Amino acid sequence: MRTTPRAVLATLALTPLLAGCFASGEEGASTGSGGTDARLKVALAVPPVQALSPYSNDATVLSKLSVAEGLTALDQDGAAAPALAKSWRQVDATTWTFELRKATFQDGTEVTAASVVNALDHASAAKVKPRVLSDVTLTAKADDTDTVTLTTKTADPVLPLRLASPALGILSAKAYGDDGTVSPVGTGTGPFEISRLNGKTKATLDRYDGYWGGKAKASGIDVTWIADGTARANALRAGDVDIAEWIPTAQAKLLDADTRKEVPSVRTDSLILNTGSGVFTDASLRAAARTAVDGSTLVDSVFGGYADPAQGLFGPAVSWAADDRVAVTGRAKAATTAQVKTETKGKTLRLATYTNRAELPEAATVLQQQLEKAGFTVKQDVREYTQMEADLLAGRYDALVFSRVTLLDTGDAVAYLASDYTSDGVYNIAGLKDAEVDAAIKSAAAEGDTKARQQKIMAAEAEILRTDAVVPLVHEKVVQGVATDVEGVLLDPRERSLVDVDTHLK
Repeated sequence: MRTTPRAVLATLALTPLLAGCFASGEEGASTGSGGTDARLKVALAVPPVQALSPYSNDATVLSKLSVAEGLTALDQDGAAAPALAKSWRQVDATTWTFELRKATFQDGTEVTAASVVNALDHASAAKVKPRVLSDVTLTAKADDTDTVTLTTKTADPVLPLRLASPALGILSAKAYGDDGTVSPVGTGTGPFEISRLNGKTKATLDRYDGYWGGKAKASGIDVTWIADGTARANALRAGDVDIAEWIPTAQAKLLDADTRKEVPSVRTDSLILNTGSGVFTDASLRAAARTAVDGSTLVDSVFGGYADPAQGLFGPAVSWAADDRVAVTGRAKAATTAQVKTETKGKTLRLATYTNRAELPEAATVLQQQLEKAGFTVKQDVREYTQMEADLLAGRYDALVFSRVTLLDTGDAVAYLASDYTSDGVYNIAGLKDAEVDAAIKSAAAEGDTKARQQKIMAAEAEILRTDAVVPLVHEKVVQGVATDVEGVLLDPRERSLVDVDTHLK
């Protein structure tokens, strides 16, 4: 009996929240009307940053559209489940062996141990390493045609979870260019193959009939990137698309109730403060910003009730976070309004956010008013995300209103903390370099017991919040738009999955 792709696609590691979230489907291709002949039209929010390279934020597109797969996936309980690897075993603290299933790449070549090693070696050697590898050194070796041994420099208790990251999707040899570029066009293993990518606006995907998990019910997917949230909602209302992700909260209530799908989310929106350069190198000024900002005012005014006030980096969708939360101590004393004005005289606080999520510019305007009341002079820079990512990583802003899926990279929170807040983190927009934070995250990463690991994650959260490098604002609820004649859309709280073999028009 084969394992259906739907059974192993990423979902939230919280079973109670999943009731009714995932549409069920029978195995195999549909024989009903619309089944194998109809194409799906999908509107996505964030245009490609690097031509859908898995080493960028584009990686999630490859998983949302079922183009590429890793050795593992995540099941409904958030545990590692078989994908391209049918089984695995841990040899010792740093060594794991994976047995591959029989599968082919979309260019017709076979998935072998050598091709897996090639893919993982390229990921490890990438100029900008994928976030999921920011806290681990991974070495891959082919034992025979169907067996791969992976070793890590230090113990990595969650390696099978890590390998489920969209950034570690296994592509065929021809995907990897000599210049370091990676192209998923026709090189993945999923049920849908990218046949054409038109810059940052459109992509054409066709069904890959050689998929190991069975033939998809839809014959293909026509993707349009629409950065403006209102335009995405309008496209759904007009019937121009069948699925529109990330409907802005202001538009959600304007949709017909049967096309509005609310999804519990592990997404937290925060104010990231640049500790590496600019006005917020001063801890007292970061503390002043933190005390000035009130994210609870955003819940109704900006998010229309589709959010909860932030409790920390991890919200109510992460069920264990509240019970294990650690009180934050040792924060710097906040500068007074008069001190802020004196210390920042002649300096402008550069506040950035992006347009791909319609609520963020609105939130930035509210925060600007709050910060100015505290004595800061603020200027906003609002652009489409792909236009500003390089500047964000280079530390060219003082603050960023940012929306982050905290369990995206591995389904384990340590990878998110390591990439975003350790001294050498590859996505450390805050520029944070703090020895206590590094030590707390390292301790969590080394812990193999699930409960103890969760407790150490929350201890690390407290250390991060102590620095005021990040001010959590709200925990979002995501609204996806789905036409009434579409069945089998994956409503994934981690935002990794959207369309799979069972998604189709009625």
